[in-house]
Amino acid sequence: MDNKIPKRNEVPEELTWNLSDIYKTNEDWENDYESAKKEADELQVAEGKFALTADSLYDFLKGYESCISKIYKLYGYAEMKRDQDTADAENQKLYARAQSLDVFISEKLSFVEPEILNLEEGKIEDYYKQNEKLKYFKCLLDEIIRTKEHTLSKEMEMLLASAGDMAESMQNAFSSLAYADLKFPDTHDEKGNVIQLTNGRFVPLQMSENREVRKEAFEKFYERYKSFANTWASLYDGQVKKQIFYAKARKYKSSYEAAVDRNNVSTTVCDNLINCVNKNLDKMHKYVKLRKKLLGYDELHMYDVYASMVSDYKCKVSFEEAKAISLEALKPLGDDYIKVLKEAYDNRWIDVVENEGKRGGAYSSGVYGVHPYVLLNWSDTLDDVFTLVHEMGHSMHTYYSNKAQSFFDSNYKIFVAEVASTTNEVLLLKYLLDKATSDKERAYLINHFLESFKGTLYRQTMFAEFEKESNKMAEEGTPLTADTLSGLYMNLNKKYFGEEMISDPLIAYEWCRIPHFYYNFYVYQYATSFSASVAIADRILKEGQKIVDDYKRFLRSGCTSDPVSLLKIAGVDLSTETPVQEALNVFEEYIELLFVEK
Repeated sequence: MDNKIPKRNEVPEELTWNLSDIYKTNEDWENDYESAKKEADELQVAEGKFALTADSLYDFLKGYESCISKIYKLYGYAEMKRDQDTADAENQKLYARAQSLDVFISEKLSFVEPEILNLEEGKIEDYYKQNEKLKYFKCLLDEIIRTKEHTLSKEMEMLLASAGDMAESMQNAFSSLAYADLKFPDTHDEKGNVIQLTNGRFVPLQMSENREVRKEAFEKFYERYKSFANTWASLYDGQVKKQIFYAKARKYKSSYEAAVDRNNVSTTVCDNLINCVNKNLDKMHKYVKLRKKLLGYDELHMYDVYASMVSDYKCKVSFEEAKAISLEALKPLGDDYIKVLKEAYDNRWIDVVENEGKRGGAYSSGVYGVHPYVLLNWSDTLDDVFTLVHEMGHSMHTYYSNKAQSFFDSNYKIFVAEVASTTNEVLLLKYLLDKATSDKERAYLINHFLESFKGTLYRQTMFAEFEKESNKMAEEGTPLTADTLSGLYMNLNKKYFGEEMISDPLIAYEWCRIPHFYYNFYVYQYATSFSASVAIADRILKEGQKIVDDYKRFLRSGCTSDPVSLLKIAGVDLSTETPVQEALNVFEEYIELLFVEK
């Protein structure tokens, strides 16, 4: 691990994404910016009359589609520019302008949904008969009608839209503090060298074989977060209050109900997940006991969570090697799938390595009419290979959906967004297990699979419980302070990891660093998607082409039905606990298998 983090302009071009595929010049971005503003002004003129006839509604929605798609494109470009270097003032300015434009246009067009909902019952169906072309917007219109009881008057919708800039302040402040302003003390690597501790380096250091390296990094990292605990609590409290405000304004019973309804999913799905995982915490505790035994410790601490239980096997993977592995592992998904992956690798769809100011973690971002992009922070680990196929799964879902659907119909719900990514991870794991040439390698990979269950199915469900309980606390009048949030988090940590784990006091502050807590009940979908993906990948490998065809039909479906129904195309029913329970049974099987391997 090199001590120096490169500046953005020091990163080789081939390891950066090519955002000029979206806008070749700043002038092109400015032209679209002005064009979107102009289109919004022109659309606003139609207020009160755009839905009077089938033809006028169709013509209006075509212009509406053009305007909104420009906003997505402008915003996506600006967000990626910001994330590649969050300390760059020009990038920050561009992103702020995109946010402001989004709010401006939301205000201008806030009359659209209320006016459509004011049409008498059955009018839209009559319009479809009068103008067949209007069915192009059927999914959009169906979604508007579905949320009728939560849509307000034109004046109230405009008021809520005008609060958009303010509403994003907590998330923006979190990103600036966590990724640009927060500086960590130096720590030591396995060779005793002094190195700079960063968000990007924290997890790789936690994977070190040297326990003292892990302990030092853990304590310095979380002490730094703890020193700003009151600030993090204020930010999160503001985020929760925002969610509660919007939920109340839209006549939901709770912020939880409002969040899941946004994806056209019942609260039952998340409740099923939490209930099922809680009924199976014995399996997680069994895993923790196995970890303690294989590591050979009298006490297991939170800084031992990422250490490999199979420490005598080395696995370092370069980005070039990872690309080659991914192309082989994902072959079961077909030649067309592999062809697009190669295009992504050859044409700079991916921003690969960490640089100063770069956003931590990884993500995929879709730009309709262009192609998806992926942000990584590569560190040559096996985890990075899994992250690559995970994010490319997102990108391929976006690619297939964008190619098959119109702009509005392509925008699949967040609930299904993690399915394609985690299906890729399971396919990679099974490929690597099949290719393993030694018992040590097999044990190492089984360890990784168990880590996926621990990190995704259990950890993300724990996060979901934290969100659900903290929102409930706020709704019941309990102040969300650093103490109350840390106490809640510590209790959940003890429950999930069990008595065999020492829940070190500093782990109580882990909630401070989780960006997904600003995404409004996002995380539970990682766990439901992981459960679905275990089943889908297994069927792909066992049943072949028919299942691959069904799976791709799911990928191409965008938001043309509700998420639970779409997943049924791929053979998974998340309205029940069955997929979660079956995945947890697989987890237990692999725990037993690792006992045998070792």
